[in-house]
Formats: sequence, C-alpha cells, structure tokens
Amino acid sequence: MKIIAANNRANYNFTISNKIEAGIVLTGSEVKSLRINTGSIRGSYIIEQNGELWLSNSFIKKYQNSNDNNYDPSRNRKLLVTKREFHKISGSIKQGGFTIIPLSLYFSDKGFAKLSCGIAKGKKKIDKRESIKQRDWNIKKQRLLKNN
Repeated sequence: MKIIAANNRANYNFTISNKIEAGIVLTGSEVKSLRINTGSIRGSYIIEQNGELWLSNSFIKKYQNSNDNNYDPSRNRKLLVTKREFHKISGSIKQGGFTIIPLSLYFSDKGFAKLSCGIAKGKKKIDKRESIKQRDWNIKKQRLLKNN
C-alpha cells in the first residue's frame, strides 16, 4: 500500500467513529499524476448526490504529458462503495451531526486508487484542547516509563 495523500488534520478536527474504504473513478492521466504523488485531499469533503458519493474539492495536478486541454484539477470524483456501506453512510448522515471526511488516498496492493473515508463528528474547541492535553500526557508518561 502506497500512501499518496493524507488528511493530517482530520483526527484533530473530528472524532472519527467508523472507517470505510472506497474506490475512486479516475481518468488515465489522473492515475499517472497520482503515481508521481501530485494529489492533495486537504480541505476536501464527501457529498451525497442522487444516491452516489462524490469527492469534492480534492486536487490532482494535470499530468505533464497529458494532452487534455480542458482538464479541471479540482473536479468532483465519484466514489465506489457497496450498497451496504452506502446505506450505513447515508443513515449516519441523516441521523444528524455526522459527516464523511477523506482520511487518506492510496494505491492498494492490486494497483487500484482507494480513498479511506471516516464517518465523523466535528469537535468543538474545548474537545480539541482536551485531545492536546491527552496527547501531551501520553508523551510525558512514555518519557517517565522510559527513564525508570
């Protein structure tokens, strides 16, 4: 598994309750561009339209040897999930307070581009502070155990 892009702020801004793996519909030049690590999912999100999931606001740079003049690097890309996963996702969204965020973009062992998504709930400012305190305490605890 080769990770292309990761959403590092996801765990800080959201509480992730469930993770799902989804395929992405890409053009050939987009796949070539991703193979040379020119993609980003920072600030992107997943929306539901007409019974399908779409990745919005992601950026895949135009492949240098591509002859596609009308290429849009931030176009919406369709996500491929099973019906069972889709119903689980849509039920969580309709429940309220939950959203779907992309966590990482990678190539699977078979060479397919995959997107790891998380069903998440947004954190408030005090929750973010609490997670920072918890992380600092864990680091301090490891140092104390290492020294003894």
